[in-house]
Amino acid sequence: MTTKFTAVPDLSRRGFLRGSAALAGTVLAAPRLARAQSGALYINSWGGPWLEAATANLFDPFSAETGVEVSTVSPVSFAKLAAQVRSGVYEFDVTTLGGGDIVRANQAGLLERIDAPYEGGLFENGVASHAFATVLGWRTDRWDGDTPASWADFWDVERFPGNRSLQRYPARILPLALLADGVAPEDLYPLDIERAFAKLDEIKEYITVWWTAGAQSEQILRDGEVDMIGIWHGNFFRAEDAGAPVAMTWNQAEIERAYWVVAKDTPNMDAAKAFVKFATSPEHLAGFVSQANYGALNPAANSFIADAAKPRMPTAPENYALTFEQDMINWGGDPEEVSMRFEEWLAS
Repeated sequence: MTTKFTAVPDLSRRGFLRGSAALAGTVLAAPRLARAQSGALYINSWGGPWLEAATANLFDPFSAETGVEVSTVSPVSFAKLAAQVRSGVYEFDVTTLGGGDIVRANQAGLLERIDAPYEGGLFENGVASHAFATVLGWRTDRWDGDTPASWADFWDVERFPGNRSLQRYPARILPLALLADGVAPEDLYPLDIERAFAKLDEIKEYITVWWTAGAQSEQILRDGEVDMIGIWHGNFFRAEDAGAPVAMTWNQAEIERAYWVVAKDTPNMDAAKAFVKFATSPEHLAGFVSQANYGALNPAANSFIADAAKPRMPTAPENYALTFEQDMINWGGDPEEVSMRFEEWLAS
């Protein structure tokens, strides 16, 4: 397949592939800061492999380029972002947010206004960095070679008996329940919340682990604690690389975008904005996503990504064609209210 993925100026699920081809050759100059500027830039970090890739390809090169030291704060926390903006006591200057949290953050006035460093890269005062996906993964030492191919198969406990696992995060799993119930990807949003919960009722007793951290999902798949799982694609590949007997499908994978944002009124404003521009510039972003198996959302980064790395990226055209994108703008309900309902449902 020769079509090249180009990231997009809009949030429609299929609009993701409509970026301008002319951008592919655009290279943005790395931002410069005066060497006299002092003080560390504090960045909210996910830790683990994300931090390793970000340190090697973003943090260390930024410090070398600008003379600004980068320090990290973990874990990523929306609550901390809100608290520090309201109190004026800042723990970090820059963080990443997903689509749902970035909408909430803007509504609450938690984010600094920022310019788009590349065409189509700005959404709700966040700069699109990379894409990741929740995929269906399973153990290959089960079911005598029969393999699941969709979320309907995840729900099919007669054909595929065994333990299941999903993330304890309703914004991600409610769409999967609707797909399992026969809703077409293009008809998912706005979500039918009632129908999704009814479908979750069918699988609840078979979910033996509701995972809350990527490393946890990887470990329980590797150890054989579960037979089938909804897992972030990067964690799946780490389990595979460790030699676990596992497989996955890109079919009906749920893609989400990650955005760099700057905390409102942070005292390190110039360095924070310069870092966001640096982190989403083509060559540095390409290094980050190549090491971490993400998909670059600045289309110009694709020119710096080796062909060998692309099959593990959700934004590769052959993979993306099988997926759908989360749409928090047209989600179909109040995510916070649904989250509370989900926790009550788990406890019932």
